[in-house]
Amino acid sequence: MNAFKKALVHSVSALALTAGIALGADAAEPYDADALDALQSIALDPTALPAPIDRDYATTVKIDLETVERVAKLADGTAFKYWTFNGKVPGPFARVRVGDTVEVTMKNAADSTFMHSVDFHAVTGPGGGAVATQTAPGDKTGFTFKALNPGIYVYHCATPMVADHIQAGMYGLILVEPEGGLPKVDREFYVMQGEIYTADPMGTPGLVETDYDKLLDEKPEYYVFNGAAGALTGDNAIHASRGETVRIFFGVGGPNKTSSYHVIGEIFDKIYTHGSLTSPAATDVQTVTVAPGGATVAELKFDVPGKYLMVDHALSRLERGLVAHIEVDGAKDPAVFDTGNAQLSMKGH
Repeated sequence: MNAFKKALVHSVSALALTAGIALGADAAEPYDADALDALQSIALDPTALPAPIDRDYATTVKIDLETVERVAKLADGTAFKYWTFNGKVPGPFARVRVGDTVEVTMKNAADSTFMHSVDFHAVTGPGGGAVATQTAPGDKTGFTFKALNPGIYVYHCATPMVADHIQAGMYGLILVEPEGGLPKVDREFYVMQGEIYTADPMGTPGLVETDYDKLLDEKPEYYVFNGAAGALTGDNAIHASRGETVRIFFGVGGPNKTSSYHVIGEIFDKIYTHGSLTSPAATDVQTVTVAPGGATVAELKFDVPGKYLMVDHALSRLERGLVAHIEVDGAKDPAVFDTGNAQLSMKGH
């Protein structure tokens, strides 16, 4: 680590210690590679989100978070020590209505090594809640806020080094529905993009740990949807049917890289630009830019069955794990798309 980076890490460490916050890279741990297949998936099911709100009045909504540090599968043969909200990546999808009062309770698991916190971008107030929720292992904190602005917003841990906590998996989305809600669709999904900075090169077997040089240089080894390389592929693919309108709540935890969000073989019918639900939606969009710490809402209808790839159109990232599959069933429509007798394949995917 060069002198500048050492000074930066040390200055952040000093700030953390002054605040009583633990900081550091994951220490290497003995790991039985034979146990890898027994590890539970870190990826949150993209269908795991609350139903649309059907009330026409404001109320009080409770959000309960627990920060959990756990080892899980990062890629085939590779495990990583994640830091999470509620044991999965991303954290739980929160859904409230504009005008609601939101009561956030944050517990840090007793067996955690580090302090953790939460900063909601939907909050109007210092730190987005992070100042109130710097939580030691075994402790519980909380705060209350009024959901003043409709939109789709990121939340994340904001304990120094903030980028480290985020890359380890501590991010999620909160939807603040506008009055009257969103238009009805057939299916909704929840997907977030992130980066992971490991000391060992991509594909190294066993338990890998964080590399601060790579983190500060913004050179990740892995790019991920919902926490792990290829987590939403194969048996864990997203499923839809031809003719259905699908809404995807898409966010970028980061901590550093902007996404050029794209579904190969489809066009977004609507994009709620920058996650704004009160501005007119953009229509007929091929690729949408989503900043780290940003989110969008995408709607599309699948007119042709088959397997679609969800990617970041910075396509080298696909080779580092950043791809999801959308399996669409239903009858073919040669008037829309006809391959004749050609056999379609996406080698390696």
